[in-house]
Order: sequence, then structure tokens, then C-alpha cells
Amino acid sequence: MPVYQYKGFKGDGNAAAGIIDAESPKGARSKLRKVGVFPTEIAEQSQAIDTIGRVIEQPGGDAGRTLSTQDLATLTRQLATLLVAGLPLVDALSVLIEQAEKKAVQTILADIREQIREGKALSAALGKYPRDISPIYVHMIHAGETSGALDQILFRLADFLENQVKLKSKVTSAALYPALMLAVGITVLFFLMTFVVPKITAVFADLHQALPWPTRLLIAVSGFLSRFWVVLLAGAILAIVGARRLLDTQAGRTQADRLLLRLPLVGSVTRMVAISRLTSTLATMLASGVHLLEALGIVKRVMNNVVLEQALEEARGSIREGESIAEPLKRSGAFPPLVTHMIGVGEKSGEMEEMLRRIAQIYDGEVDRVVTRLTSLMEPIMILFMGAVVFFIVLAILLPIFQMSQIVR
Repeated sequence: MPVYQYKGFKGDGNAAAGIIDAESPKGARSKLRKVGVFPTEIAEQSQAIDTIGRVIEQPGGDAGRTLSTQDLATLTRQLATLLVAGLPLVDALSVLIEQAEKKAVQTILADIREQIREGKALSAALGKYPRDISPIYVHMIHAGETSGALDQILFRLADFLENQVKLKSKVTSAALYPALMLAVGITVLFFLMTFVVPKITAVFADLHQALPWPTRLLIAVSGFLSRFWVVLLAGAILAIVGARRLLDTQAGRTQADRLLLRLPLVGSVTRMVAISRLTSTLATMLASGVHLLEALGIVKRVMNNVVLEQALEEARGSIREGESIAEPLKRSGAFPPLVTHMIGVGEKSGEMEEMLRRIAQIYDGEVDRVVTRLTSLMEPIMILFMGAVVFFIVLAILLPIFQMSQIVR
């Protein structure tokens, strides 16, 4: 359904502006008059909703159309606050539409509001946006609607999403700095080896004397890069494309995830992040009233690792047959003893949600500690590596000059 942006005046003379969904401009004007707004300008927005409820781009529309996790967390907390204040759901969505700054967010909220006016449940309306809203979010909203505690579920969802944003930010920040240093270092070295060093070492060709081995190695590497850098670049691009296609297959993704878990330090961080996401998400879903087997079938996606997902799915099959949660997880070997032990204690004590939250807190702290340590170690390692390479280049250039000075004497 098209979405229109309008400007006009209310019955008391105050200015009014916002967006409204309608079949046509005439329908939009009619809707506005019914709510006491007299429009002076109505223009169709550059984004609209397609037949299956997703935002589609029109010519000249905004490129960014997907809700970020932070956007969703903010909207969720605001919606929960408005519902607690006593506003009906449709009115609360109208408030969110008015204050949303992004057109894509306004468009999505307007379509959701229209679906609710037509009698659909909020969870059903949200389910039409799988790219923007995860199945976990939809299932929890459905559980909140069923239990009559939608506002409480929304607050839990907001807390959960904000914690996920913080965790992702920690890992991204830790990886960004070393990656940036590595990219800059490789670029500088490539420029030196392909453009600067050949001009300097060309002088040594006229000496007609044996050069030191560092100089010969430098000239060989520099000459190779100068002649074949196009081939190397094409090879790197083909390797990246091939790797991406391989990762699109189930077998390739499984092998890559298995290798990732076996890497020193990186594998530990990957496992800890996956467990933190799993336990925090599962705790939130169970506290929201979602059945255990249903929750396990959904939360496996948040781990973002096929090997761990398969282990959890096998454990889910055993749980369906009547086993406890801890035992099949322990047998899988994919989860640390601390996790399985604490889950077992939670089962026996009847405090599963609380125990899962404690596990998430423990691993959040571990991720923070390991990431901080890795970041502090990577900086000096990168500096030492770059310094060693630059020292070798300088030494390889200066050694022949020293030899020349000795001959002159």
C-alpha cells in the first residue's frame, strides 16, 4: 500500500505533518479529514510496500531500508513505554511514526499499523519483515500477545537487543583496529616494493659486483611484485570469490566453521560469543513463555556457526525423546563443562532462565577480557612486524652503499 507524506493544519489552527498509508491521494485526504487534519500538501513517499509486505525501493529512494539492531532496540523500548503508559497499540505506533527520523522506519511502522487496523496481530504484521525482524523477535511478541504481557515482553526484548548490540560492538571494535593497521601496512609496503625500491635498486645494477643476500632478496621480491602485481591482484579477487561461493554451500560452511573453532584464540572467542548469544536468547525466550523445544529450534540461528547449530539440533532431538537438556549438550562435546554443569543445576533447581542469564554474563565478561587482551597484544605485534620489514628494506639498501664506500677507500 502506498505511503504519503503530508503537511496541513489541525482544527485548532496548529500545523500538522507526518505520513499516512492509503490507496490513493484522495483516500489519504479522506483519512486525514476524519482525524481532524486538513492537508495542504500530499506527496507519495519514495518507498512503498510490496505485495508481501517488504519495503521496496522506488527511483530516487533511500538506499538504507533495513532496520539495524540498534533501531529495533530503540523502537522496542519506546513502544513498551507507550503501552505501559496506557496508549492503545495503534496510537503508540502512530507516535513512533511521527518521531521516527528514517523514512524506511516510518514506512515499515505505517504498514504494520495498517495491518493491525485490519485486525491482524502484531506478531503476524512483524512476520512480514523477515529481513528486518528476526523469527526470535516475532515468536516472543506472539508469546507476549498470548500471555497478555506484551509490554513486559517488549522490555525484555529491548534489554536483549541492547545487550546484543554491546556484544557485537566489542568484537567489531577489537577486530577493526588490527585489520585497519594490517591494511595500511600492506598498502604502504606494496607501494614501496613496486614503485620506490625498484628505482633505488636500479643503481646497483651498474656496480658489477656481488650484492649482499638481503639486497638480492629485496630486488627479487620487488621485481616479482612489479611484474606480476596484476596477476596477484586477480588471483586474490578470484580466491575471495571462490571462497564466498564455497561458503554458500553446506559442506563448505561446515568445514569453515569447524576450522574457525579450532584456531587458537579466535576459536575460543567465536565459541564464547556463540554461547553468550545462545544462553541470553534462550533465557529471554523461556522467560517470555516460549516452549523449550520451540525456543531451541529458533535460537540455534543466533550462534552463527553450523557446527554448534548441528550439535544443538542433535541435543534437541534427544530432549524431544525425554532426556534432560544438560546431558545431550555434554555428549556433543561442543559446549564447555561449565555451561552443561550450570544448565544441569538450573534444571534441578527450577531456575533455568536465571542460570542461563548467569552463563551469558560469565561469557560476556570472558569475551570482554579476551578481546581487551588480544587488542592490547595486537598493537605491539603489528608495530614490531612492520618495523622488522622496514628495517630489512633499509638494511638491504644500505649494505651495498657501505660496500661501495669500502671499495672507494
